[in-house]
Amino acid sequence: MHIVVLTGAGVSAESGIKTFRDSDGLWENHDVMEVASIEGWRRNRKLVNDFYNHRRRELEKAVPNRAHLLLHELERYHMVSIVTQNVDNLHERAGSSRVLHLHGELTKARSTKNEDVTFDIGYRDIADDEKAPDGGWMRPHIVWFGEAVPMIEKAAELVSVADLFLIIGTSMNVYPAAGLVRYVSRGVPVYLIDPKDVRVEGCNLVHIKDVASAGMETFMEKYLKIFCR
Repeated sequence: MHIVVLTGAGVSAESGIKTFRDSDGLWENHDVMEVASIEGWRRNRKLVNDFYNHRRRELEKAVPNRAHLLLHELERYHMVSIVTQNVDNLHERAGSSRVLHLHGELTKARSTKNEDVTFDIGYRDIADDEKAPDGGWMRPHIVWFGEAVPMIEKAAELVSVADLFLIIGTSMNVYPAAGLVRYVSRGVPVYLIDPKDVRVEGCNLVHIKDVASAGMETFMEKYLKIFCR
């Protein structure tokens, strides 16, 4: 069985990774568009680099939580592909082997001259005047608001061949990721884990109203067994 999982900020929240959509659009006291848009980066490169340098230091201290670990455990029994909206590497650190990042990766950087070439920088800072080998400014490898999401087509292909689609910790309000549910084949079960009411159009789903870790426990102990009989 091929399980495709779409994860959002709610998965990493239990690891101490802060979100911004629950705080009136402010992220660490910054307007989101100041630190998560290409216009913001062009206006104030130092502010944006400082912001992501701090995020990187926070990520280095964070550890995968039970939800991350249970998703890895699923690989013992099924093929699991994770499509994540998160830019952290907690899925990989938990052991998941198939992870597709829609919105980029915090531990990578790229040149402003070539978005197809990335550099693994780990948890180190990007200097304000740092340049890539091609002479372009080094910038975080993050898909900011207003930029194309290059991995969305590959994500849609994965969802279209899923035997089960699992959504964890996302409001389903951020497009194009929220539109992935439209690619679920007819008759494929859809499960959603989130403590809040989430509206998902176009499919019949089972909503497990709990945080990511507890919801994953319920999914694996109850619903997965029912489906696999």
